[in-house]
Amino acid sequence: MDRGYVDQVLAAAASIVAGGAISHNGHGNVSIRVPGADEMYYTAASSLKGLTADGVCRVRLDGTLIEGELPPIQGAVVAMHTTMYAADADVGCVVHTHSPYATAFAVAQVPIDCWIEAMAMFGLADGVPVAAYGPRGSAQAVANIRAAVRPGVPAVLLASHGVLVFHRTPDLAVLVGGVIEEAAQAAINARAIGGPVTLPAEMRGAALQRAMAFDAKGTQRA
Repeated sequence: MDRGYVDQVLAAAASIVAGGAISHNGHGNVSIRVPGADEMYYTAASSLKGLTADGVCRVRLDGTLIEGELPPIQGAVVAMHTTMYAADADVGCVVHTHSPYATAFAVAQVPIDCWIEAMAMFGLADGVPVAAYGPRGSAQAVANIRAAVRPGVPAVLLASHGVLVFHRTPDLAVLVGGVIEEAAQAAINARAIGGPVTLPAEMRGAALQRAMAFDAKGTQRA
């Protein structure tokens, strides 16, 4: 296996764990597409916590194992990743977690709306939709994900299951997953004092434009 891709997967998993957008047991999986090849590197371990190189495998985008070990329980959700790569050539990383607050919305089958500015800034101005429930890893579950995904929205809640994020790079996928968890936590906390309020559409657009006016170093663009 290419150690560079293995290290990218390990780094993404470590970032998710460090950011806290993950369940206590660390259940979830990360995959990274190999550009120009019909394959991905995928986490085959049962937890993202303490992940090592032995917990990463190479898989073709048709689900065939190329290298490493892939236990059946992890292999069952490979199609959830490969379908995102098949749907969009720009997707370079897929992250699935059971992040506690966002998963609460998934269990309630309630979409997450644009309640915090960061949602608008990172492609979630219209919120995060819910994919209808299908048994874990089943063709129905994958079909439901495809049906729920909205153009330009890099995430979907999985009813009674968790969260799926798909983006161009691992850094962006991890970032968006953290933003979703933050919005879900804020909304649940806000319900004690009147409930969350969705940003007006024009303010969502303004937040995005403001974000685009700054580069990665925080300096305003001309």
